[in-house]
Amino acid sequence: MDTEFINLDSGNIASEHLCCIIRTQKAHPGVEAKRAWLAARLDEGHVFRKVNAKGCAFIEYAPLETAWAPVVGDNYLYIYCLWVLGDLKGHGYGRQLMEYCIADAKARGKSGVCMMGADKQKAWLSDQKFAQKYGFTCVDHTADGYQLLALSLDGSVPRFAENAKSQRIDEQELTVYYDDQCPFIPQRVDKLRAYCEAHGIPARFIHVDTLAQAKALPCVFNNWAVLYQGRFVTVNQLDGSALEKLLRA
Repeated sequence: MDTEFINLDSGNIASEHLCCIIRTQKAHPGVEAKRAWLAARLDEGHVFRKVNAKGCAFIEYAPLETAWAPVVGDNYLYIYCLWVLGDLKGHGYGRQLMEYCIADAKARGKSGVCMMGADKQKAWLSDQKFAQKYGFTCVDHTADGYQLLALSLDGSVPRFAENAKSQRIDEQELTVYYDDQCPFIPQRVDKLRAYCEAHGIPARFIHVDTLAQAKALPCVFNNWAVLYQGRFVTVNQLDGSALEKLLRA
């Protein structure tokens, strides 16, 4: 099945939808925040490639040196997201998108491609079993089960930054680090902040708004990270019910 793919660039980013949340009439705060964030990344070699259809089938990746994640290494690409959802599933789009990324890495003379994973698949991380079919293996890990998966093209491997492996902070209250890379985040933050205020739950929401801040985070991070009682809990985005479960644990 032949389908046109689109790479977002400075000429089309204002008009093309961003897959995860599709709005054609009314502006969406998360989409517009993501659009602005992405527009600022394009000159860094950041790629957002999607199926030319109204739906969610895309890959998003960047040179590791400019990827907003506490992962370090030389000459790699870092995959933030690879998603195919709804009616677009079952057409081989995920395969084509992954193969495009790997071919792009080879064409750019990159050392490989990496992405975040975990001992047990997390809801807001791309499918690691799918990546493993292409030769991605665990090249680094944290003590609590998060993995850095990599497809090495020259034998070198990236790693989590040492600060990310600490997975701890001194502050005991609920702490959420977030950036603008995911369009779901602004409303998720607003709702979670309102829930905490309504229920008297002390919380800090820290907007990660520079590359340096993202690289220096004290935990793994792929646009969102939650810590509670001084320890890292999850990269999964939380709503009120998920927060209550966390507080009872």
